[in-house]
Amino acid sequence: MSGQTDLTQGIREHLGQFSLHVLLVFATGLTIGSERTVVPVLGEEVLGVESFFVIGSFVVSFGFVKALLNLYAGKWGEEYGRKPVLVLGWLTALPIPVILIYAPSWSWITVGNVLLGINQALTWSMAINAKIDLASTDQRGLAVGIDEAFGYTGVAAGAWITGVIAGRWNLRPEPFYFLAIVVVLAFLISIFLIKETVQLAQQEGDDEHHDANLPFVDVLKRATYGDKTLFAAAQAGHIENFVDTLFWIAVPLYLTSQGLAIEAVGVVVGVHSAMYFLQIGTGGLADRIGRRPPVVVGMFIAGAGVLGMVFVDSYLPWAVLAGVSGLGMALLYPNLMTVPSDAAHPTWRSAGMGVYRMWRDSGYGVGAILIGLTMQFVNTEAAFYMTAILMFVSGAVVFLWMEETHPDFGTHEPPAPAREAPGHVTPED
Repeated sequence: MSGQTDLTQGIREHLGQFSLHVLLVFATGLTIGSERTVVPVLGEEVLGVESFFVIGSFVVSFGFVKALLNLYAGKWGEEYGRKPVLVLGWLTALPIPVILIYAPSWSWITVGNVLLGINQALTWSMAINAKIDLASTDQRGLAVGIDEAFGYTGVAAGAWITGVIAGRWNLRPEPFYFLAIVVVLAFLISIFLIKETVQLAQQEGDDEHHDANLPFVDVLKRATYGDKTLFAAAQAGHIENFVDTLFWIAVPLYLTSQGLAIEAVGVVVGVHSAMYFLQIGTGGLADRIGRRPPVVVGMFIAGAGVLGMVFVDSYLPWAVLAGVSGLGMALLYPNLMTVPSDAAHPTWRSAGMGVYRMWRDSGYGVGAILIGLTMQFVNTEAAFYMTAILMFVSGAVVFLWMEETHPDFGTHEPPAPAREAPGHVTPED
């Protein structure tokens, strides 16, 4: 396989390729962040959409497409390699700026977000799997933390930059010229500079017994409901994306309705996402203290930050509470994703993480439906209450059911295929 890296694992040993994947995940964040501030307001003020539920439809299309593609991206990454899937992801992003610039109606925006969902699923999935491939086993939490930190810093930067551009010029087309530059450069980097890394995961799997490999349907069952810890992680990932969806749909419309200028809205939304940069530390922290503590604490902090936003009424408190909710997300986000990474054998780790990411990102779609309906038939503040309550309930499930998966001092030991529940027959049997 051409363009492969050598087979020694370690971030320092592969610093060049690791850094390129950091740059690409930053570009992935910029791509989605470029929609965070501008598009909901564009729908209301330019395209004349009056229904909050209809405005939320563009996140519904994004969420369900990304969730489905996450499921298969991990599988494709095992079968075809990380690089081809990464290149395909950036290829699908090329039409997005054109659609946003020329869309005559909201339905075009919804179609554009189908492409965004494909782009985010394929590029972010491969970026994180490549980083885990390159890192040594004791750097896995750090690798995930770096990935998520720079990805969501990109989201924050994209929201802020496009908010500034829209404030100085127009809601379109100027903000999406910036987006076009980002996707073209990322596409070229993924083609010409990125090397394949799947052979590192294959080598890691060769070091252990091969009968740990699982058929895809068994991976899907185990990572969804066959293991209580993995179920706790999947449901928490699903619910925590309601927070991200809230900041995508409800927060910009709520703040503009309170009289906040579009530039300031971009800052508040950007502050929330910027706090995700702390994942560069929280992922490494979990390598030292375990995955479970930061996940539990993060669920409750994020919910509290969201709840607090409806009890204040000025720019600075909104920004501070957006940061609080972002801090909670920084604690939980990378460490939830490390749980299936810990619990899976290297030969099906990418597929197992794909299942987790499917359930996590379907939270965008479900969250957008529930938040949109709540805004439409109750009020915008009720969407904040609903999201906070669900975060508290989900955090309680994590506290009660999730065992520690850290390989050094965890209490969770994932069952090998030969030790499935009574009555289950694996192909190896």
